[in-house]
Amino acid sequence: MRLGQKVQALPRRLAASQRLSLGDTPAVIHVVAGVLIDAAGHVLIAQRPTGKHLAGGWEFPGGKLEPGEERLAGLARELREEIGITLDTPRPLIRVRHTYSYGEVLLDVWVVRRYAGEPRGLDGQALRWCTQEELAAAKLLPADRPIVAALRLPERLTQVSSADYEIHASGWRPLPAVTAGGDTRLHGVLCTDAEQMTAAAEAGANFLALCEPLAADELTALCRSIFVPVYVRGLALEEAWALGASGINDLDL
Repeated sequence: MRLGQKVQALPRRLAASQRLSLGDTPAVIHVVAGVLIDAAGHVLIAQRPTGKHLAGGWEFPGGKLEPGEERLAGLARELREEIGITLDTPRPLIRVRHTYSYGEVLLDVWVVRRYAGEPRGLDGQALRWCTQEELAAAKLLPADRPIVAALRLPERLTQVSSADYEIHASGWRPLPAVTAGGDTRLHGVLCTDAEQMTAAAEAGANFLALCEPLAADELTALCRSIFVPVYVRGLALEEAWALGASGINDLDL
């Protein structure tokens, strides 16, 4: 989903020391990024400073995990070092994987609505608060644009369809009317197990809704292997977030 080999390869300051390999297979470079949203619904983006690759382009703040570092710990560290804030209960949004000439990048993107401190560019980068309309029109790096679409999804699903999305039964495949344009909604699939979720994600679903319970370890593994937002019925929102998912409430299908 993150398009463009050069764009994906360099904007997150990926160090050669993390491009480790086992035999001839490079390790995945794990990156975290935060989407800060203020009380008025504005979203923070950062401009890559002069002297950096793709200088002048806009992106969501974040960076690479240290070896052995947990995702949320790395996100907290990166945002503290880059923009001087302290996190409070971020939630998962989307996971993106990209292969390029010297390895793979796995990008974890989290929504941050609660935090302490005033964001400022500690690396010399310009910061900008955008409305949703301004964000859609901003000159984001091509690799960051799928995040904008994912932000149109709610934290908790409460209805089958809205102006921004529609949920389909399992077995859905994109129709010509969906892929040819004219319908700008995001398309999700209701699934009952991990196999259906994997198939729906591979078919091009923008998000998934799981209506049957899974064991916590199975759900965590699933959320870490599927690179679209995942909603889960029957979990408290904070519990779902801890597992890498979001919540379903009163969804009648």
